[in-house]
Amino acid sequence: MAHYAIGDIQGCFDELQALLHKTGFTHGRDTLWLTGDIVNRGPKSLETLKFCMKHESSVHTVLGNHDLHLLAVLYGQSRSKRSDTLDAIIRHKHAAKMRDWLRSRPLLLQTDSHLMTHAGLLPQWTIPQAAAYAAEVEHRLRGADPAAFFAAMYGNRPAAWRDSLEGSDRLRFITNAFTRMRALNADGSLDFDFKSTLADLPPGLCAWFDAPHRPRPEKTVVFGHWSALGLIDDSEKNILSLDTGALWGGSLTAADLATHTVTQEAAHRRKEK
Repeated sequence: MAHYAIGDIQGCFDELQALLHKTGFTHGRDTLWLTGDIVNRGPKSLETLKFCMKHESSVHTVLGNHDLHLLAVLYGQSRSKRSDTLDAIIRHKHAAKMRDWLRSRPLLLQTDSHLMTHAGLLPQWTIPQAAAYAAEVEHRLRGADPAAFFAAMYGNRPAAWRDSLEGSDRLRFITNAFTRMRALNADGSLDFDFKSTLADLPPGLCAWFDAPHRPRPEKTVVFGHWSALGLIDDSEKNILSLDTGALWGGSLTAADLATHTVTQEAAHRRKEK
């Protein structure tokens, strides 16, 4: 039995199937974690979503920002963007079923040795705290009025964590930390603009995993979201970054979480930014 993790798919379904074939993945024997953003921008978002639903006993995904965007659209709290590739889902006769399945996905998954979220782990949070905060958002998503959550989800404020945050501000920050985080300002607040490589970080910003005084987590943090970062397997920082830009002409990456052995499938096509 093997347990794999795969970076952001974003509708690159053909690459996913080819990658699983390379690893020898077998449903019922092996298990798979996906770092979120299973849909959008790529050509086969519907096929990817249906695959995850069909194999939910062996394929587990956390929510990414593109997944949340799809949900916001389906709940009438956002509009499709020109670059979206979500129409096949939005117009599907079973769109409501897909919506309800997707909103029941978690923000955080963990085993004894690994933890996975879409964007990473805020340095100010311990793993137990992060799990509790993720559960707060998941409770609202799975509740009776998810549309109200999505109506208040968008925005960059507050940008810094405080234990005293309440209501929509608290839920918005938690959601942003789990699904949109890349770089941090010197005061530890989230920067939402920087999306480039580590070499391009300007003074005053640092990657979230390079924050001063960040404690080394007791579990390896597996994440995606930051495609310009690429593959990073750093045992000192205890991070495993798996978004290698399949959508943009890079590759789709799988890691065996027992050995951190990496398998990749080159992009079958390239989407222009």
